[in-house]
Amino acid sequence: MQLSGMKIAIYGPGGFGRELVQAAHDAVAASGGQVVFVSDNPEEVGQTVCGLPVIGAEALDCPAVIAIGDAAIRRRIADRITAGSLSATTHRRGPDVVVGEGAVFCDFTIVTASARIGRHFHCNIYSYVAHDCVIGDFVTFAPKVACNGNVHIEDDVYVGTGAVLRQGTPGKPLRIGKGAVIGMGAVVTKDVPPGATVIGNPARPMEPRVA
Repeated sequence: MQLSGMKIAIYGPGGFGRELVQAAHDAVAASGGQVVFVSDNPEEVGQTVCGLPVIGAEALDCPAVIAIGDAAIRRRIADRITAGSLSATTHRRGPDVVVGEGAVFCDFTIVTASARIGRHFHCNIYSYVAHDCVIGDFVTFAPKVACNGNVHIEDDVYVGTGAVLRQGTPGKPLRIGKGAVIGMGAVVTKDVPPGATVIGNPARPMEPRVA
């Protein structure tokens, strides 16, 4: 469901939620609609954040986008809301692109062509998804992620700011396993196993800290 009606809810008034306020205002501008925040924190309910009221989940009466980075928390919230989607006015999307419910595309983001994107994807500012990529559910791109063509990303992956994912091929896409974390500025040239954290250029598994 594309959020373009009379009311938009942003679930989570934290940093990312506040970054979505202008895109939400733009989405309802033509209809003169309303934008609200939703929070599960009793101390936030009833407050005003960035000029918007913060309501509790029990008062939610419209589709919502979830502005929370943690994939596990996002999943729990998604199970009990009606999902909306939100795209900034500067977001560009090419042909043959399929996007699941709940996706958020911030300013200056691009999906070029022939990509498949799952549910509740976060695509932060200046990030892009190139041709023939397949992205799972509850994946997060921090700002300036460069996801080149033929990359397959499984569910619950977090890709840090400025990371670069090397282009794969139709017969051998670059694969990022479920729940993996790609560190800030990492250059990923090889497949990443499920649950792994990789950093650096070229990206390599993060060494455990010595106590």
